[in-house]
Amino acid sequence: QVQLVESGGGLVQAGGSLRLSCAASESIFSFDAMGWYRQAPGKQREVAASITRSGITGYASDLKGRVTISRDDAQNAVYLQMNSLKLEDTAVYYCTAWRGGGNYWGQGTQVTVAS
Repeated sequence: QVQLVESGGGLVQAGGSLRLSCAASESIFSFDAMGWYRQAPGKQREVAASITRSGITGYASDLKGRVTISRDDAQNAVYLQMNSLKLEDTAVYYCTAWRGGGNYWGQGTQVTVAS
């Protein structure tokens, strides 16, 4: 059973930064890609960022330029560095791992951006 454990969420002022971490219970190299989704109150879960096994990254248009996804295969971890946070970035952020057409999910970490 794959386990993904997120950490690093919290309360931050608008304009501030947070770094989210996702620790996997097995080698992340075994996954086709890793990523982060987010779900704001009353909204659908949406992809925030992704990174493939080869390191190709992708970002949601409203996050591009403000966030960076990275991976550490040796640590079996994926990170999401978020800068210049806005009120609308408030959401639960979920780590996900894709493999063979399906994906695994973490339990989520809350990010709250305050004015």
